[in-house]
Amino acid sequence: QVQLVESGGGRVQAGDSLKRSCTHAGRTGRDEAMGWFRQSPGKEREFLATISWTTGATIYADSVKGQFTASRDYAKKTGYLQMNNLKPGDTAVYYCAASVGFSKVVSEYDYWGQGTQVTVSS
Repeated sequence: QVQLVESGGGRVQAGDSLKRSCTHAGRTGRDEAMGWFRQSPGKEREFLATISWTTGATIYADSVKGQFTASRDYAKKTGYLQMNNLKPGDTAVYYCAASVGFSKVVSEYDYWGQGTQVTVSS
């Protein structure tokens, strides 16, 4: 069973930065990539970024390209999402997820972290 443990949420001011982390606990299985998503009330879960565990290759949503950066520490089984210049519109619950593929599609992620609220005040 794959377990993903997230940290790094909270309340910040517009323009601030946050770095989120997500650690695999337990068996990692054949997970190829770690994805990052967010969901605001009344909206669908939105893809943000994904990173390949083995190659470090990344894909970003256009909405966060240049603002968010995904990275990973393979030895620590931990992925990171650096979020810069945060805006009130970035307020959401943020999730990490694991997939056997390298994808932007929410349904292709089998395991999910618990989610963490990020609130950006103006």
